[in-house]
Amino acid sequence: MNPVKTAERNDFALLEGVPEAALVIDPLADRVEYANLKCLRMINFGAERLALVPASRLFGASLGHLVAFTCEVDEMGEGMTEQLSFSIGGRELPLEVSAKILVIRGRRLLFLLLRDREKMQIWRVKNSAQKNHRFGLLPWPRIHEVFQQIEKENQLILSAAGEGIYGVDADGNTTFLNPAAERMLGYLAEELIGKNVHTAIHHSHGDGSDYCVHDCPIYAAFKDGAVHKVDNEVFWSKTGRPLPVEYTSTPILDNGRLAGAVVIFRDISERREAEAKLRNALTEVEQLKQRLELENAYLQEEISAGYNAYQIVGRSLAIERILHQIRLVAPTDATVLITGESGTGKELIARAIHTASDRQSRPLVRVNCAAIPAELFESEFFGHVRGAFSGALQDRPGRFQLADGGTLFLDEVGEIPLSLQAKLLRVLQDNEFEKVGDAKTQKVDVRVIAATNRDLQKLVQEGKFREDLYFRLNVFPIHSISLRDRRDDIPLLISHFLKKTCQRFNKPELRISVAQMQRLQNYHWPGNIRELENLIERQVILSRGEKLILEEMPLLSGSHPTQSLPRHATPAEPITESDCEALRYQAIVNALQRARGKLYGEDGAAHLLGIKPTTLASRMKKLGIDRRGFG
Repeated sequence: MNPVKTAERNDFALLEGVPEAALVIDPLADRVEYANLKCLRMINFGAERLALVPASRLFGASLGHLVAFTCEVDEMGEGMTEQLSFSIGGRELPLEVSAKILVIRGRRLLFLLLRDREKMQIWRVKNSAQKNHRFGLLPWPRIHEVFQQIEKENQLILSAAGEGIYGVDADGNTTFLNPAAERMLGYLAEELIGKNVHTAIHHSHGDGSDYCVHDCPIYAAFKDGAVHKVDNEVFWSKTGRPLPVEYTSTPILDNGRLAGAVVIFRDISERREAEAKLRNALTEVEQLKQRLELENAYLQEEISAGYNAYQIVGRSLAIERILHQIRLVAPTDATVLITGESGTGKELIARAIHTASDRQSRPLVRVNCAAIPAELFESEFFGHVRGAFSGALQDRPGRFQLADGGTLFLDEVGEIPLSLQAKLLRVLQDNEFEKVGDAKTQKVDVRVIAATNRDLQKLVQEGKFREDLYFRLNVFPIHSISLRDRRDDIPLLISHFLKKTCQRFNKPELRISVAQMQRLQNYHWPGNIRELENLIERQVILSRGEKLILEEMPLLSGSHPTQSLPRHATPAEPITESDCEALRYQAIVNALQRARGKLYGEDGAAHLLGIKPTTLASRMKKLGIDRRGFG
């Protein structure tokens, strides 16, 4: 006996032999009057400690039920309940309780017999199984009763749960099915109970291939005793439709024996849809990122090249005519064909058209058709998908895709292989194409400007260029004038290039004399504006001081005057003063080069020219020649 109050020990002598946990409470004083050894062990308390604890604290969250039960027993004299539980170490111990009122010395005390509810349930099932076994009942219903008990005790949860829940015994047969599972799978409970659940709903993978039962995580739970969680599989509904699910298979133990499993699953169709949309969005973002990176590369190239629409320098009638044509065609989406010699500024005209158009906020993508290997033309123009050919490790957009919404400039269009011209014609006509290795047709909105220094009509006659493509490109022709046909613009171009070059090379702006300017105007410029710009750059690098020194000019190379006559001059024509000054300038430069900058002596420049050193020095000062550049 373990009385709480030793002074009243004899009052509970009859209770010492009770084989169950016994507890006597004074409800009015909220005090424990007596607890036997089984009760003390159940609640893991010592007798002395229990004497200090209010009775109500032992019942924790079920205190409300205790109050109601006490009132019931006080009125009826006795009672039973399964709604009480002990609060032990932060957990609840469910109880079965029988109670009676004891009247001792005028006090009405509550006498409780306490039993562990879970142990009692296991005992009852075991007892029932032994009874059935003794009387020869076949088949043995023990496992069935375990699942019946689970379903009975959790009926409210099973009915209210939004997840599908079903039980499966150790033979793989369905034992119960909740309403949510019925709704998702399309089966009624009676259609699946007793049937092999794997064969019914888990027989195949999402791709239709067989799902071997030995690999099934649901079966594994009642073989290895572990909880198995799967986040991406399918169950098959009654209609044969695959239902994407995630599920948890939890083993059921009965007296240490694996009896089956309870499976909780949820429909993840919406999650899969969201994931697919997210993947597609990420793919689009990645493609857009690649496209923007390539566009940025083009734009950076344009910035470094220093181009803009206003760099069409000149006031000649030829330039005015070109500017007028640009103003006419820019607002439209018409295809433009720019013809003319190399170096005349065809790309500059294309950029001016693009900048003056409604497409200026989108990129101008340039393709140098002469620089692309024949086997890469189609991939370069239209792009390719991963695996389209050896070395295609990832999807790559083509130039047409990059230029979508903007302008595509096809430089040297006459170099496009005949085999690709039909596909180019299709894009120009229908605004659609397929990537290399891809059957999907893509639509684009691209304005095309083409340029060539070749005679496309002659190529058409020779069978090297499609006639229909020529007519499709030649909607609005613009001819870029050669520099020799617009000599009046040469001074403006020289000033423009001189200023730009000095700024780029971080040099003070150089001046050019009238004589030098005339020399440049008299040259025939086979390389056109590009040759002029390159010449200015070279001379800026070589020049010393504040004036531009024109050295090694091809129009005046050589030491004999007859070798340096301008192309438009003939022996019968008089030589102008400017021509004489240009000859004198070049003669001094040639002499200084041979003399390595030395003026005096037999090997000096003055001796080579047949003049006095003082005369040479005076002429050099006048012409702005610094001998230090020849040492």
